[in-house]
Amino acid sequence: MAEIIHTSRITITRDRGPVRIAHIEGFSEPVFYGVHGGIQKFYKVDPIEEHAATLDHIVGAVSA
Repeated sequence: MAEIIHTSRITITRDRGPVRIAHIEGFSEPVFYGVHGGIQKFYKVDPIEEHAATLDHIVGAVSA
């Protein structure tokens, strides 16, 4: 059986509209998620401010 080397502990809360705030254990600054560009158009939302979407972070992590 493989040894567990890390367990991510993240709390995500909805702020307003599509904006979510992630607090990741070990980091003092939160990460904001939201919508922008084509994602904004697809969901037909008009956010107060644009943020990277969770999809952006997944693509970035996989391509690294």
